[in-house]
Amino acid sequence: MPPTQPCLLVAEHQTGGRGRLGRGWQSMPGASLTFSLSMPVERADWSGLSLAVGLALAEALDPVQEAAAPRVGLKWPNDLWLLDAPHAGRKLGGVLIETVAAGAKRLAVIGVGLNVQPMQAPEVGTGFACLQEIDAQVEAPAVLHRLALPLVQAIRRFEAEGFAGFVAAYSRRDLLLGQPVRTTQQGVAEGVAEGVDERGALQVRTPAGLVAVTSGEVSVRLGADGGAG
Repeated sequence: MPPTQPCLLVAEHQTGGRGRLGRGWQSMPGASLTFSLSMPVERADWSGLSLAVGLALAEALDPVQEAAAPRVGLKWPNDLWLLDAPHAGRKLGGVLIETVAAGAKRLAVIGVGLNVQPMQAPEVGTGFACLQEIDAQVEAPAVLHRLALPLVQAIRRFEAEGFAGFVAAYSRRDLLLGQPVRTTQQGVAEGVAEGVDERGALQVRTPAGLVAVTSGEVSVRLGADGGAG
């Protein structure tokens, strides 16, 4: 049986990492921060957990006053982006959450990957961003130290409130808000993103009305005139 106490594992070098939809994720020592946090989440409805986690990471990495424009944005459902302009930027990292049964408890295994240093590898395109663009001196251990406690606190808050308590803060970093999007969900080929609801579903305005798009059923892209992929 998996241990039910919180457990944090960090990988300095990762060659077989797995992102959303089975995509590969690699990391090199010092260039990236990749870690997994396993802990029980005592809540019946986990909807929106990945968004709450992404928000906690973004706010720990990029604390800003409410009126200020953030540097770190969130691209639904689980990516962090470094913003070069409103609604335009490059991928900084991502979140992947899986669940594991442990007797009567249910564990969340939260995988996080963040780019820390610039990469010169030829396979890295213009969509790459790293934390040293925000703080040129930052290193992976310091990033982990900055993130660990806020992440645990956000999960405990999610247990008590669900995603409803995170909606307003999420909207301030929502990369898709007000932008044309395309989805693969049947009946929602394209529309305009109007934020997320209290369960973390993306709200898309279509000619047929407002439709909720849920994680795991779709991939979302900004329209051709947008800045994200």
